[in-house]
Amino acid sequence: MFPLLSIKLFGDYTSIALIADNMFNHIVVNMARSDGRLNDELRPVDITRDFLKHPEGSVLIKTGDTQVICTATVEEDVPGWLNGTGKGWVTAQYGMLPRATNERTRRNRISGRDQEIQRLIGRSLRAAVSLGDLGEHQIRIDCDVIQADGGTRTASITGAYIALCDALQLMVDLDMISELPLIGQVAAVSVGVVDDECLLDLCYIEDSSASVDMNIVMRDDEFVEVQGTGEDGTFNRSALDELLDLAVKGISDLQKIQTDTLDTDL
Repeated sequence: MFPLLSIKLFGDYTSIALIADNMFNHIVVNMARSDGRLNDELRPVDITRDFLKHPEGSVLIKTGDTQVICTATVEEDVPGWLNGTGKGWVTAQYGMLPRATNERTRRNRISGRDQEIQRLIGRSLRAAVSLGDLGEHQIRIDCDVIQADGGTRTASITGAYIALCDALQLMVDLDMISELPLIGQVAAVSVGVVDDECLLDLCYIEDSSASVDMNIVMRDDEFVEVQGTGEDGTFNRSALDELLDLAVKGISDLQKIQTDTLDTDL
């Protein structure tokens, strides 16, 4: 219910005009973002483990209307440059289904953007693993966006971490490795400046109009990667600090969701 004015009004037209103005002000103050969230609020996050039958690890992650299937495949070989080193490798591929967005994209086309994102995912997940303790095994991460509404790369990293953990645990169960080679917990989130407001976890309509757009990856409480661009001009140190603070809060919330998800029996 919208709050009504507590003054006596005279005349129908005056009453309607004042109440309408009060309703408008209530909407502006309380629903500044396109989906009604607070500036420092994540979209609803839901992570489903063991989403597919065959992969060693698989999840469906939903962040708002963005949905990504993340799988982890264990292979008993490594890239050539690691042969004989005793070290393993974690790599990633990323792509969107043709109708993940408003317009259809060509199937099996790897764009420059896709290459950039899959390298980011690979770097981020390698930061969570002791490659020496992984042995000469390779884990291939596949992130397939089935519906996009902003933040697909950050959702991919956050969801793929869960798939990676499940694959590593299976390797321990099968005596492929002696213990989990995890050295930290990795998650990621987007932040940006829209209409001079610093916002956490941008959906597409916000991301497409942002004057500053950033993607932040963290392992535990340390930064793995900070990608930031002034899409429309420049930004100052104060805005950067505020954006980083928002990202730290958001990633802390995501890490709790990850921990709760991993603590749930399949």
